[in-house]
Amino acid sequence: MTTLELKDVRRYFGGVKAVDGVSLTVTAGKVTGLIGPNGSGKSTVVNLIAGVLGLTSGEIFLQGTPISTESADSVARRGVARTFQNIRLLPEASVLDNVVIGFYRLETSPLYASLLGLPSSRRETRELRERGRTLLARFSMSEYEDVPAGSLAYGFQRRVEMMRAVASNPAVLLLDEPVAGMNDVEARSLGQIFAQLAAEGMAVLVIEHNTRFVSELCQEVHVLDSGRLIAYGTPQEVMRNPAVIAAYLGD
Repeated sequence: MTTLELKDVRRYFGGVKAVDGVSLTVTAGKVTGLIGPNGSGKSTVVNLIAGVLGLTSGEIFLQGTPISTESADSVARRGVARTFQNIRLLPEASVLDNVVIGFYRLETSPLYASLLGLPSSRRETRELRERGRTLLARFSMSEYEDVPAGSLAYGFQRRVEMMRAVASNPAVLLLDEPVAGMNDVEARSLGQIFAQLAAEGMAVLVIEHNTRFVSELCQEVHVLDSGRLIAYGTPQEVMRNPAVIAAYLGD
């Protein structure tokens, strides 16, 4: 089942064609890769999907519903979660508190119940914190539950951001360079978690420079160069494609 679909998507900044006619699908139950050299348009594609940028033309569909003109908040509430190249955490708050923020889409208690400290709100808060602890265990971060997120090493801060994104139980998870700065052992450990999330029915789109990581993890890979899609297929097919080799290494 196709969860996310881009049809002939374009985003121009004046005369610069940052994304120029990109069509791709991200399917539930799979990890899909989006790779390309620096400046190829990968992060722009993510921002278009997430509603941070508007389209110049084209269409984006989430589970068959057009979302091209919706705000970032609306797209998130429909079930698209993302991480960022630059980590965005509340550094003074605990790891658990940072993760619990990700459950906002699932909250049912009205604001006044929270402000007044009503039993229904307190009960929901306890339940969400327990769910947060379950995520911490899944990401091997339980021992850091009460540690200020900003004091963690870079790789662990990355994990906190990913847990916060996963907390909303999204239909689509957009991971913008999730293993940047990590060694191979750390990257493979996270890759196993991403594969498990996909196996449970989530659609996962990984945007990465680490082609080895993408090749090991993804079932399908799309390659951008200068805003255009130049190849797609299995990792093996893509990595042997002459256009891809030229994009990365030069003619």
